[in-house]
Amino acid sequence: MIVEPLTAKDPHDIPGPLLTELTGLYASNEEFQQLSGDFPDPGRILPEQVAAALADELAQPTAEVLLARSAGRLVAIAVTLGRHPDPAEPDPWLGLLMVHAAGHRAGHGRRLAAYVEEGFRSQGRTGLRLAVLENNPRALAFWTALGYEETARRPDLAHGRPCIVMRKSLQSHTDTQGL
Repeated sequence: MIVEPLTAKDPHDIPGPLLTELTGLYASNEEFQQLSGDFPDPGRILPEQVAAALADELAQPTAEVLLARSAGRLVAIAVTLGRHPDPAEPDPWLGLLMVHAAGHRAGHGRRLAAYVEEGFRSQGRTGLRLAVLENNPRALAFWTALGYEETARRPDLAHGRPCIVMRKSLQSHTDTQGL
């Protein structure tokens, strides 16, 4: 799997073929889209809606969009925040990790999550947080299996949806010895 950042400064400048791939990835996850309510018609997601969603994500100053490819095909996307909008949150956040439905259970999500974790670990960050919609038990099981633990329950900042906040320590076992 090859991971690269989305380099378009303005999501409206995303090349047409890439925007088509991204739209296909978002649309392939109709069940999640129904749970999240991010798109008015989860069964008909349009390229301009995906561009607008990415523009909202990238409006945060420390946001990064990562695209994961396998065999040349876009298989997953991750959106990270180096700093959460709430200054009381010390950890970086994983705002979104979505795998194309055709690649579910192929390990793409695990590999992309590990890539994100390693990136923040290499920056000296000690933990990574994310929020799972309370109505999404499959995502909760996925993140729990990767070692994330519930730290709080609260509405998300963007839409007020009930969420489970989770955190994973990024310190390796050798980092914590002697503490």
